Amino acid sequence: MPTAAAEPSVPVPAPGQVPARTAISVRSVVPGLAWGTANESESVSALSLAKLYLIDYALRHGDASAGDKDLGERMIRYSDNAAADAIDAKYPHAIDEIAAEYGLTATHGAAEWGNSSTSTADVSEFLVAKLRSDPDSPILTWMREPGEVAADGTRQDWGTARLPRVQGTKWGWSDTGVPEVSSASFGPGFAVTAHTYGTPEQQTEDVLGAVNTMLDEMVPAPGRELLHVIPGLRLDSFSFTIVV
Repeated sequence: MPTAAAEPSVPVPAPGQVPARTAISVRSVVPGLAWGTANESESVSALSLAKLYLIDYALRHGDASAGDKDLGERMIRYSDNAAADAIDAKYPHAIDEIAAEYGLTATHGAAEWGNSSTSTADVSEFLVAKLRSDPDSPILTWMREPGEVAADGTRQDWGTARLPRVQGTKWGWSDTGVPEVSSASFGPGFAVTAHTYGTPEQQTEDVLGAVNTMLDEMVPAPGRELLHVIPGLRLDSFSFTIVV
């Protein structure tokens, strides 16, 4: 049976090395291959990442209208709150239904979508599920083509979007009170999500410090053995576990 290399090529940061203000979750399409901070499963404000769940429900369980698809594009590419309001009013149980369908245990809807909650682990699990089973989803297409500026004038350019090999991103941010931001991205064979009680700049710093060199080693590539490139990787019945 293959074993991990004695001299690992890339240091995987311990979760405690990431500032407590930030939660980060990395998931591979290879089941069980994952890394996350100690707080990755904590339920936090979903911010505009809730729009991923809302439009996934509308696209797959809604009335298949062109109007829903138009609203979805505005929600994902430009983080349009008015579009999200319309979908939320039409499908008021969408977030809870998606949470149940995907097994997202920290994700909960609310009377208004803006008050919903999730975790970075849930968002990354959701995105790798889309990559595995629904790779042609318009959600992924829209994430690949985000507007440089959101509907409210916010520049969409921080956090997980700055990582190598990222192909698409959705961002979230609070409009009032203490700064709070999120970002969720996917690339070939992986998804990564971050939530920060802080500024976009702080999230970018935390994400790049923890994950920047890790993704090349976690992503399946032709001719490369995953077992030999991540320190602490263990093979148990074809399930990979990061040991920290």
